[in-house]
Amino acid sequence: MKRAIAYGSSPLLTSATPVWRSRLIVAGFALVFLGLGARAAYVQVFGNEFFQRQGEIRFERTLELPPNRGRVLDRNGLILATSVVAQSVWAIPENIDRQHPKLPELARLLELPPAELQRRLDRHPTFVWLRRQLDEARAAQVRALGIEGIHFRKEYRRQYPEGEALAHVVGFTNVEDVGQEGVELAFNAHLSGQPGSRRVLRDRFGRVVEDVREVIPPVDGRDLQLSIDSRIQFFAFQRLREAVQQHQARGGSIVVLDAQSGEVLALANYPSFNPNQRRNLSGEQVRNRALTDTFEPGSTVKPFMAALALESGLARPDTLIDTGEGRLTMGRFTIRDIRGLGVVTLNEAMKASSNVAMVKLAQQMQPRQMWEAYTRIGFGQRPQLPFPGAVSGRLRAYESWRPIEQATMSYGYGLSTSLFQLAQAYTVFATDGKLLPVTLLKSQQPAQGVPVMSAASAQAVRHMLALSAGPGGTAQRAQTVGFSVGGKTGTSRVQEGAGYAANRHRSFFVGLAPAQQPRVVVAVMIDEPTEGGFFGGVVAAPVFSATVQQTLRVLGVAPDVDVRPHIVADLVQEPG
Repeated sequence: MKRAIAYGSSPLLTSATPVWRSRLIVAGFALVFLGLGARAAYVQVFGNEFFQRQGEIRFERTLELPPNRGRVLDRNGLILATSVVAQSVWAIPENIDRQHPKLPELARLLELPPAELQRRLDRHPTFVWLRRQLDEARAAQVRALGIEGIHFRKEYRRQYPEGEALAHVVGFTNVEDVGQEGVELAFNAHLSGQPGSRRVLRDRFGRVVEDVREVIPPVDGRDLQLSIDSRIQFFAFQRLREAVQQHQARGGSIVVLDAQSGEVLALANYPSFNPNQRRNLSGEQVRNRALTDTFEPGSTVKPFMAALALESGLARPDTLIDTGEGRLTMGRFTIRDIRGLGVVTLNEAMKASSNVAMVKLAQQMQPRQMWEAYTRIGFGQRPQLPFPGAVSGRLRAYESWRPIEQATMSYGYGLSTSLFQLAQAYTVFATDGKLLPVTLLKSQQPAQGVPVMSAASAQAVRHMLALSAGPGGTAQRAQTVGFSVGGKTGTSRVQEGAGYAANRHRSFFVGLAPAQQPRVVVAVMIDEPTEGGFFGGVVAAPVFSATVQQTLRVLGVAPDVDVRPHIVADLVQEPG
């Protein structure tokens, strides 16, 4: 028989409970529910924006949609720089199994040491770039590994089909597709375009679930057409490289200008670099020497002295100048010619490149006259070219010139200029006295030059330049089959400390062709040749000759002479 339990007789239930205790318990529960209600009201109403923002931070992402960077084209529409699709690999390290058996294969495909891959994954738990701008084939192999936590982003990688021949002109971009050198930097805003955006909702694995607002499409960059002719550029680069290697020189530069439009048809430097391999480039490699390096131009300034003498009425082409035995002493300094010429005309002095004749002309001028003449042709002023690193050179104020400095400036020492400035200055002889503005962009109209001397003076000096490149001149090796040419050699010593090095030189040639109706101006500089001579007529003039012949043929200029050039067997020497 079951025993009955008398619950009503339990001491716990029959004991008297204070009223305040039950009220306290009820009040406690009421406060808890009131707090929960207040919290719910705060989360749902008053603090709603904050919590929505926190949710968006954790699950929503704004994906940038990169624009396609504009192409760089040569004057004929040939592609010099373009963008191709590439995949960048990124990871959410906290979602990756560190013991995954395919991680070593991932490291191999990304060209990373396994230890470096692990280090990158350990650096940040939520996001890390593993490899930028991987080609599509390699990206497909990475995707096929199927490793959770590995993701891809579509980007664009810049490619340069013409390689090192145009490297210093076109330049390159960085991994973010921002211009770093050359045209890519100078016209970055034009080429870049505007990125778009896409707001998406991601799950905890980083996968896109849905778009949460309208996609803003990117605006692609605009194409840029340069004045460069890639055919002329490539040939000029080849001839320059051959000359630098043949004479075992430190480097060299060449500039080709259209004498009618002021367009830059070619601008090359050697050594160069491959812009498609942009890792570990040094400043020495990417420096555009034709625009950034300055030097004392030597005898290439003598035509400007002759023009100034003609303009000021001090001389005519047939004016006699007594150069004596080729020496002129000024205090403790002696100015020399290669050989004594005696009494010669101005034409003959230019043909033989006489330093003494130029000094005698300069002694009849005021320093201000020379300074103003040099300034009008652009010396001491930065070229009006939107190119990074272009320099102004050095032309001191005439008030500080000493007599010996005025004398040396008449034959190219005591001032400095870039090769590009020198090429532009010579356009005054090609255009009957007008200095042409220059451009790197294709132009449809002839340039409107700025008059700096009379047409008669420019034509007279142009005749002198033709004599200099003709039989008996200092630049016979500049002659070109089928075309008449005119130009001036230059050889200057390299500054070393407070003086000049005995065995280090720069060799120049600047000229125009055809001689009577110039279509192109070409300037060549070979830096410190060590083999096969160092005079401009020997080292730089042959590069000019080959480049002019090819350039005029490409431009469709008809030959203006029928005779073959003289074969020069002996080394042609000229004064520095």
